[in-house]
Amino acid sequence: MLLGAVAIAFAAFLYLDQAQGENVSGPILPDPDPSTPAAEAPPTTVRAHVIERAAPVRTTPGSPTRVIIPVQGIDVPVVPIQTASGVLTPPSNPQELGWWAGGAQPGAKKGSALITGHTVHTGGGALDNLNDLRLGNEVIVLTDHGKLTYRVIHVVDFTKGNLVESAPRLFSQESRGRLVLITCSDWNGVQYLSNTVVTAIAV
Repeated sequence: MLLGAVAIAFAAFLYLDQAQGENVSGPILPDPDPSTPAAEAPPTTVRAHVIERAAPVRTTPGSPTRVIIPVQGIDVPVVPIQTASGVLTPPSNPQELGWWAGGAQPGAKKGSALITGHTVHTGGGALDNLNDLRLGNEVIVLTDHGKLTYRVIHVVDFTKGNLVESAPRLFSQESRGRLVLITCSDWNGVQYLSNTVVTAIAV
């Protein structure tokens, strides 16, 4: 079983790891500000464009314990993960997601709350169908302080080659508070050719 996983090197570089030690580069995330026109996004496949700016939502930040994506029937646990030798790797269990505890908490007013997990090309990965999400779909995050509901504002598929240069935007801790889900996609029989990045804001 080959897992598609996001392994992130934190030194201004980010890499996607496919569980066999092979590093592949990944996505550029469009500007997190929902007022930015979609035309300004980098050339790639963008299937869910920016939606209208929403008023700031008052939320209580907390450490995530579960992620629920109702439209896909996903309800899986989340555990905190840390860097090891500068690399962040998701949990080995494909039905478990990892939250980068060094970044923002879900519900924070500022920064990216990054949650990552495996894709399994034969099925069984929590994020196997992440790239099927659409504009406006809900993502629910349960934390130790309660329940947060997010609305998807971007679903972007990227081919390999751009993750390093996009790292400052993708994992920005200076952006408006947001949720970022990321995994591999586009299995060609040998490897994952693309990566899916979903960005959502609290509602």
